[in-house]
Amino acid sequence: MVEDKLIRAAQSGNAKAFSALLSLVYDVIYRFAFKWAGNKHNAEDITQQACIKLAKVIKQFRFESAFTTWLYRLVLNCANDWGRAEKRHCSSQGSSGVIPPEQPDSGGATQASTELASVLKQVDSMGRGFKDTLLLVLAEGMTHAEAASILEIKESTVSWRMHEIRKQLKIIDEATGASS
Repeated sequence: MVEDKLIRAAQSGNAKAFSALLSLVYDVIYRFAFKWAGNKHNAEDITQQACIKLAKVIKQFRFESAFTTWLYRLVLNCANDWGRAEKRHCSSQGSSGVIPPEQPDSGGATQASTELASVLKQVDSMGRGFKDTLLLVLAEGMTHAEAASILEIKESTVSWRMHEIRKQLKIIDEATGASS
């Protein structure tokens, strides 16, 4: 497989191989960062951090799981680190620091992006791990087993989190529907 050869070459310090590997996975990194952050500016920051981190830790990839599984974990860690740093920075500055979700150019995608951002904001308040679980399962279309592997938790925990997310969103939906 081409990806495996590029990974091995990048691990041995081949800059061209790393550049080629990064070209292969950059869209995956950015797309996931955008879904996590909800806007282009923050997604670019997270993507940049993930690319830098990838360069530093590529040698640690052991081929024990799929590279994409390992990569999603790396991007999630970067996104969560970025989110924590952003909260610390914003609380010290006295601002929310939240850049509103961007609206993609295409009509259907605009509504989907807005809805995803709204759901993520609601899920964010549920506690650590729920947002990551939701993004992997619903936004990335992964199975509970795949998400569990990336999150390094039991599959039953992913299932429980998804159940709790659906339950919470149903409560919110009923509350907002009742007030309309």
